[in-house]
Amino acid sequence: MGQYYDTCFYDSVTSSSQTSFCFDTEVRYLRENEYIKEAMEENKIVYSSLKHISSLEFGSRDVLYIACQLRKSERTTKAIHYAILTIIAIIFVLPLLWLILAALDSGANQALKWPTSWTLNNFVSVLTDTKNLRGFGVGLTISLSQSLIVVVVSGLAAYPLSRYDLSFKKPLMYIILFMTALPMIAVIVPVYKMFLSIGLLDSIPGVILYLSASGLPYGIWPMKNFMDGVPVELEEDAWVDGATTMQSILKVVAPLMFPGICVVFIYTFSGSWGNFFIPYILLSSADKLPASVMLYQFFGMHGSIAYGPLAAYSIIYALPSVLLYVLSQNYMSKGFTMAGAAKG
Repeated sequence: MGQYYDTCFYDSVTSSSQTSFCFDTEVRYLRENEYIKEAMEENKIVYSSLKHISSLEFGSRDVLYIACQLRKSERTTKAIHYAILTIIAIIFVLPLLWLILAALDSGANQALKWPTSWTLNNFVSVLTDTKNLRGFGVGLTISLSQSLIVVVVSGLAAYPLSRYDLSFKKPLMYIILFMTALPMIAVIVPVYKMFLSIGLLDSIPGVILYLSASGLPYGIWPMKNFMDGVPVELEEDAWVDGATTMQSILKVVAPLMFPGICVVFIYTFSGSWGNFFIPYILLSSADKLPASVMLYQFFGMHGSIAYGPLAAYSIIYALPSVLLYVLSQNYMSKGFTMAGAAKG
């Protein structure tokens, strides 16, 4: 429609009386009906501008000309936005592209280039090294254990904060919020001394314990918010039917807030799987180092770096988090549609 009226406007300016009559007729119809409606649907600013212009005794040609200019300005703004988003996308895509190409290149270096000779030897060398396999196993053990502990403990801790009217609830929530902003590395020195005195230094259970304790504030806060979305009337109905508090949590609350449990689990797993400093400081035995710490083996003396194996290792290292998200994204995307769920 916009192209038609632009053409009509051009013909009217070229001064044919018949075309001018057609122009004025179409513009009156346009102002009264279609164009204002289109502008309202596409952009409220254009609509309000046209209403203001129409009330100032402008001619119909002026109104149409200004409307066309507003539409062109809107298109220019959209083009600028898309250009900025494209640049940001390229910035994020280029490192990933280098990672894939370097993993398949026998002579990979820090430059982004097409492989001169394609090979899978980088992946083979990573997967056939027993140290790497042991590191992946240790990393999975630490991450899965921490994620399960955080989900269970934070769920039990969030229940009284969500369901009970506690006098100290507000100060406690502020303390939890403050602890989410406290970096784990900030208290590593006293924790190191404490683990040294109680014999938990250089032990995988000690790392799991420390990571779980530091991850609880991040789990309690969202878990409480997800639990608030489950109506308490559903639990009351379960209690009337003879269920205990724990049974109502396991059979009523937990299934309904399963998307929230997935969010907390994935967030905790990703943070633990990618944590480098805590295992690096608390673990000293080479056979206990997780996959995140094993990355340093590709950095040799005098700045030499094995780019091909490093890229292959990084791709394999990213797979658990990606697969976990893909498998649970259906549950994470579900909202709380709880209206009318309670018994009458």
